[in-house]
Amino acid sequence: HVQLVESGGGSVQAGGSLRLSCAPSEYMDSRYTWGWARQAPGKEREGVAAIDEDAATFYTPSVKGRFTISKDNAKNVVYLEMNNLKPEDTGMYYCAAERGHIVRIREVLDFGYWGPGTQVTVS
Repeated sequence: HVQLVESGGGSVQAGGSLRLSCAPSEYMDSRYTWGWARQAPGKEREGVAAIDEDAATFYTPSVKGRFTISKDNAKNVVYLEMNNLKPEDTGMYYCAAERGHIVRIREVLDFGYWGPGTQVTVS
């Protein structure tokens, strides 16, 4: 069973940047939509960003203009570049994947493949 592994989380001050990476335990072809979701303490998990097989991107409104999702098909890695981080961005960030396309960012929550998460703390 394919597992996803996130890396790159950490603690930063407000206004800082982090880049998260996600790699599968075995090769996953380009026909997947990849996404990032996050969950803050006491809050529901929310879809943050996604990129589909055609490189179309989706973002939740609160991160538009600050976060960028990208993928490197050759390396089979997906990235989430996070700039101008705010304390409200604090949470556990999860990588997810599923075959097919999405229409809304919240569809990331229905994906079948998930990583264990990486913590992002902004103070």
